Amino acid sequence: MKRISIVVPVYCEEENIRSLYKRLEGVTKCIKNYRWEYIFVNDGSDDNSFLVLQKLAACDRKVKVINFSRNFGKEIALSAGVAAADTDAVITIDSDLQHPPELIPAMLKKWENGADIVIAARKNIQHPLYRKLGSKLFYWTMNKISQIKMISHTTDFRLIDRKVADVFKTMPERSRIYRGLIDWLGFKTEYVEFNASARENGHSVYSYRKLLGLAINGITSFSAYPLKVAGIIGLLITFFSSTLLMIMFPVRFIFNPVYFSSLSFVVVINTLLTGIVLTCLGLIALYIENIHNEVISRPLY
Repeated sequence: MKRISIVVPVYCEEENIRSLYKRLEGVTKCIKNYRWEYIFVNDGSDDNSFLVLQKLAACDRKVKVINFSRNFGKEIALSAGVAAADTDAVITIDSDLQHPPELIPAMLKKWENGADIVIAARKNIQHPLYRKLGSKLFYWTMNKISQIKMISHTTDFRLIDRKVADVFKTMPERSRIYRGLIDWLGFKTEYVEFNASARENGHSVYSYRKLLGLAINGITSFSAYPLKVAGIIGLLITFFSSTLLMIMFPVRFIFNPVYFSSLSFVVVINTLLTGIVLTCLGLIALYIENIHNEVISRPLY
């Protein structure tokens, strides 16, 4: 019998944990020839989430609980759950019931048919307009400046094969975005779509500040292009200011000295120097990029 781990990061979800557990049980009991375990990672919740998880673990041997000493963030909680799983495949799912456990059989079917990664993508987005636009802008930016292809509307609700989990565990970087690292790994990927449900209880604790931080972390982790922007701007400034100087000197000293004042020369020369400084920053950025790639210590292949 193949073994499957379901990893659930938890932060202040005491009202949703039991409902999620019942729905998981309803799904997994109907799927034959698999052995299941549920790994709940309590990410330093300041409510009674850990107490609820302890009671579940006492009643069901399939339930395992990892309890963080403080809040380390969802990305770290997901990583800890995947690291603790020693099964044939790992499914990660949110604890707020917006990811339907009823989608698991479809994900397993694609996995059994040869997919190494199965990703759940939302068909409906129940977010304010500015958050939808921000999400589209993030994915557009990532796909333009990074070497990985990230699909919009995908979620952390995904199944990964054992070999994918093993490689994922070799990635030691501290600033991480789970779905980005999984996408970076490659492997054969399939998608399933679902309609996201509303939260049954409570409210989201993932603030817009955290979302912005996650976006910045994603961009800086998967692309050094922002480092090179200063150099590109510097080259453009240097080129145009040099061209302007080559025009100004002959016009002033050969044709008519009243066309350009001395102050205009000072302004253009200062612009040229600014361009040179920015170009040098761009060169430094190339070295920083190499340092960054060495420090994160991702596998070469």
